[in-house]
Amino acid sequence: LLAASLFFCPSTHAKDSRMAKKMTVLLWPDGAPGAMGDAVADKPDLTLYVPEGDGPFSCVVICPGGGYGAKAAHEGEPIALWLNSIGIAGAVVQYRVSPYRYPVPADDARRAIRLLRAKAGDWSIDPKHIGILGFSAGGHCATTAATIFAASNLNADDPVDRESSRPDALIACYPVITFGEKRHDGSMRNLLKDKDGQVDPAMQDYLSLEKRVTPETPPTFLWHTADDAGVPVENSLLFATALRANKVPFALHVFPHGPHGLGLASNNPSVGQWPSLCGNWLKSIGF
Repeated sequence: LLAASLFFCPSTHAKDSRMAKKMTVLLWPDGAPGAMGDAVADKPDLTLYVPEGDGPFSCVVICPGGGYGAKAAHEGEPIALWLNSIGIAGAVVQYRVSPYRYPVPADDARRAIRLLRAKAGDWSIDPKHIGILGFSAGGHCATTAATIFAASNLNADDPVDRESSRPDALIACYPVITFGEKRHDGSMRNLLKDKDGQVDPAMQDYLSLEKRVTPETPPTFLWHTADDAGVPVENSLLFATALRANKVPFALHVFPHGPHGLGLASNNPSVGQWPSLCGNWLKSIGF
């Protein structure tokens, strides 16, 4: 059985706040593949926030940032509540981070997408409108799920694994994309370093995600600040260029100023436009 808790939580972000139903479930109730122990950090979960009203609802999986070493709280629940305020369900995934290495974080994100599709009828979710959103290293995790995914496997023993892991939309917020010259070195090392602290050059190249874009990559919304000192703006520019080359629809917003890690950016009048811009974009693609 799924381990779950259910209660109600008000949205405080939007003026027309709605009451959201909040439910937490383990991604693998019988134990996550590759778990190193039995602590909370070894048990990836998903917290679903469903808007008030009648479904089914479009849904966006949320991957908070944190350099693949932690997860930033302000990039989790507040984002789900904002999505609720525009009539979309939000699902915050607590993916595993260091000392876990690739592919574990991306597998957790892909499992979240599959689980939402498998339980769509029970949870009032539209299985054809499930996107993924990530900040910083969470943006790399989300973008990995959006570029390296698996189709439905109807022969899988686990019913969840019979669902496709391809998201229907990608939202990448000041994302880590490349592990090349403009990389965020800490994120790369937390994801890829071996016991000797070394990174395999082949994996460094493989997970430079501007190289993984294909015509099957989902429509994408990107935003960054031009003077981001943590993750250079070139990460978003490289990905946008690859999307253009593969004729994947995308929106790119580069704001002139703002530090890394802004989240909703409620206190920054310029960058704080991104949620409304993103909401309009989601509506334009059917969410």
